[in-house]
Parts: sequence; C-alpha cells; structure tokens
Amino acid sequence: MKNRSVLFFLLLGVLCLFCLSPEILAQEAEVVEEAAETVSSRFTGTFWAALPPLLAIGLALITKEVYSSLFLGILFGGLLSADFNLFSTIDSVVNHGLIGAVAGSAGIFIFLVILGIMVALINRTGAAAAFGAWAHRNIKSRTGAILATFVLGILIFIDDYFNCLTVGSVMQPVTDANKISRAKLAYLIDATAAPICMIAPISSWAAAVSEFAKGTGYNGLDLFIRAIPFNFYSLLTFVFVLCITFMKLEFGPMARHERNAMLKGDLFTEGGEVDNGVRPGENAKGKFMDMLLPVLVLIGVCVYALVYVGGYGENGKTFQAAFADTDATVALPWGALIALVLTIIYLVGRRVISFREAMKCVPDGFVAMVPAILILTLATSLKNMTGILELKEFIARLMEGNAAELGNFLPAVIFLVACVLAFATGTSWGTFGILIPIICSIFPGDSQLLIIGMSACLAGAVCGDHCSPISDTTIMSSAGARCEHINHVSTQLPYVITVAGVSFVGFLLAGFTQNWFVAFPLTAGLMILILAGLKFITKDNAQAE
Repeated sequence: MKNRSVLFFLLLGVLCLFCLSPEILAQEAEVVEEAAETVSSRFTGTFWAALPPLLAIGLALITKEVYSSLFLGILFGGLLSADFNLFSTIDSVVNHGLIGAVAGSAGIFIFLVILGIMVALINRTGAAAAFGAWAHRNIKSRTGAILATFVLGILIFIDDYFNCLTVGSVMQPVTDANKISRAKLAYLIDATAAPICMIAPISSWAAAVSEFAKGTGYNGLDLFIRAIPFNFYSLLTFVFVLCITFMKLEFGPMARHERNAMLKGDLFTEGGEVDNGVRPGENAKGKFMDMLLPVLVLIGVCVYALVYVGGYGENGKTFQAAFADTDATVALPWGALIALVLTIIYLVGRRVISFREAMKCVPDGFVAMVPAILILTLATSLKNMTGILELKEFIARLMEGNAAELGNFLPAVIFLVACVLAFATGTSWGTFGILIPIICSIFPGDSQLLIIGMSACLAGAVCGDHCSPISDTTIMSSAGARCEHINHVSTQLPYVITVAGVSFVGFLLAGFTQNWFVAFPLTAGLMILILAGLKFITKDNAQAE
C-alpha cells in the first residue's frame, strides 16, 4: 500500500514538473488564450460529466481514503473541462475548482470555525464532562441515549450544518457512556440534519427552496409547505430510526460496529477517533447549564440573524417572507459570532474559565474544523467541476424530453433523478435548484401532481445528499461524531437505500392516488413490515452463529 502511495505522488510530481516547465508554460499560455474564446469542451453537457464524481465516490468507497479520491475526481473533471490540455487543466482545477470553492464557501467556513471555538470553550469549562455525568445518572439505557440524540436533532431544525455539529458535541458523552458506536452516532446526526430541515418551514432549506422557485410563477414558501406531507424520504427516515431503535435492529456494516461497541467497548471498529485538537476539560466549576445556555443562545441568535438578513420588518415584511429572502451563508456566521462573544462574556463572568483560557480555545476551535473544512473544500471543488461540465443541465434535458410519456409515474421518476443527481454531485441545494423550475414547467399550477412532484424532487435531493460521500452534510455528520468519514458512509448506506426503496414505492402510490392519507400510511406500514422481516432474519442468523 505504501509503495502504491509513493508511486502515486511520484507520478503526480513528475506531471506537475512537466506542466510547470518554462517551455511548456510558454506554449500552453497561447493555447489557454485560444481556449478562452471557446464556450465549452466537447465533454460538456454529456454523460462524461458524471464520471468525475462517480470516480471520486468509487475510489473513496474502495480505498477508504477521502482526500486523494476527491482530488483525483477534481483532476479528472479538470481534464475533461479542458479537453485534456495540461495547462488549461491546472487553471481549471486551481481557479474554478479550489479557489472557487474557498471563495464560495467562505461564510460557511467562518461559521464552522466559530462553532469549533464554541465546542472548545464548552470542553475547556468542563461542561461536557458535567453533562456526561448528568446523562450517566439520568439516561440509563442505549435506547434512551439514541432517543435523546434523535429528539435533540429534531429540535435543532434551523440549519443542517448547525444541527450536525451541535448534536454531535452535546450528545457524544451520552452515546459514549452507553456504548453506542461513533458510526451510529454519525447516522443519528445525519438522519436528523437534512431530513428535518427539509420539512421545517422555518429553516435555511425552506429559504433556499423559496429562492429557487422565484421566476416560476409560484410562491416558493407556499409550495414548500404544501409539499411537506408528501416528502416521504424525510418522514420515513424518522419512522425508520424509531423502528430500529425499539426493535433493537441493526443490519449491514452498522451491525458489526454496534456489536463491537456493546461487547468490546470499541466505539470505532475501524480506525479511531478523528483527532480534532479539542480535549474535554476537567473543571469542577463546570455545570450542565454552561453547555445548555450557549447552545440556546446560539439557536436564538441564529434564528434572529436569519430573519434579520432576510429583511424582517422592512416595509412590513413578515417573518416567513424574511426567511424566504435570507442568505444563510451570511446570517449564520454573524449570528454565531454574536453568540460566541456572549458565551465568552458569560463564562468569564461566571469565572468558569479565565479570559486567557478562552482565547486559547480560538486556535483549538480552528484545528477542530480543519479536517471538515479540507474535505468540504475538495467536495465543493468537485461540484464546481461538474458545474463546468454541465452535469445538472444534461440530466435536466433527459428528464424534460421524456416527461410527457411518464404520466403518473413522473413523481417516482423525479425522485430517482434527484437521488442520482444529488448523490453524484453531493449537493441537494444544487439538485433542487436545477429541478424545481423544470417541475413547475411540467405540471399545471392547479395540479396536485405539482405538489407531489415538488415533494419528490426535495425528497430525492435529501436522499442522494444523505448517502453521498462528497456531501457537505455527510461530511459534517462525520465531523460532529468525530469518526472516520468512510466508516460513516459505509455503515449508513444500507439504511439510506432501505428508506429510499420504500419512498420510491410511496411516490408510485402518490402519483396514482394523489392522496397523502392513502400513500403515506401504506408506505409506513411497508417500512415496518420490511424491518420486522429483517429483524427475524438477523435473529435467526445470530442464533445460527
């Protein structure tokens, strides 16, 4: 394995030296100027555009190494976008990919760093240890710990990034004490991040959907709210979590992780805890309130920041309208910054920590987020490459061209298309950003199928995002649980596929019945029957062993 790694970096170094030699640079500079006049490469808008993300995903699952897999996907995307011209490839990868990713995600990076600092502060005060002791006294079972994590995830519905890191930092001591694997914690975080945001009218996701629906002739927030009952994937994910919790059912790779955690006390099975530079503090002054109050302040200030940035109160703008017009990449950073200042004032004023100790948490918090920021940068760069290659537009054209022939099957097809697109690109927002205008043009405005089609789009986008190794929410869930990213992806995948399969049946039923009271109970019942069958099979297998 080491020899392969050495060979890879050696070849990469030779390629860089070749591309950066003065003679090559001089020759290629002329080619770049000529290429700038062309609109796109011959691979743009074709099925070739899907290969870079598929390459990255495949390599990540096979090699269990994320950084090199993402980089090779970016590099291949750059080669395709530049028609395999070496100098143009470097320009595309660096400028359009990496630099574009950092520039476009600067607000989210700041938000993540501030959250990391707050987690470091809470750990330094000993509040996390105090909460762990409180949880150890009051939460006596694995089921209780899982349900507590699930409920907390549902309560934090404002934003998926905020959800992932907050739930992870707060519940990790509880799940560790009850011998719940970090892979299971990461799944619980992920299962209550994007899915809850996608059915919460007051969330950054609702605001994004409203924004994407502008110009279609429809009220985006109204469409979002009316689509909630038919969002089968999000709703069935909650049914799934509750069922496997009360049935005490695990299957796929997750079963091995949970078995090792329960029987051996091994919370990781493969690899170990991702070292983020934050260490829990042992401070006798730390109280449970020192953890709870900063989290509540953070939620309250971030909600206010979201509606303030959206223009709440200006010219009589309502709360919902402000949420529809907000920009989460702007609101969340400054909301988190205000919460951080208030938290430092509170903790120093209570003399839990000194001001000097609080300032030491600033670099600790940054270090805590470096792995997540690095993966997020590479994943966003890969998304930029697929954007240049017009992958979304290619899939959209395929869908529009066959819409008329699909009829009542269309919601189920939309769900599959959104799943594939979100999985390949790692972005649910980008997925429904390109599909929502198409859906609004396919269905008449007074049609119930418009609502079901919108739900199918949003549900599919969440589903594909949920299981994609290059999804920012999946990455944040791994960071929140501080577990190996590939462990989270591999253990979560069978669970996501199970819920997705039942959701597909639900959208088939909804397409023909166009009635939520018929479609959802039937799909929920199907989910319970499937899990009961899996419970029976796994029980027999366990007895056979």
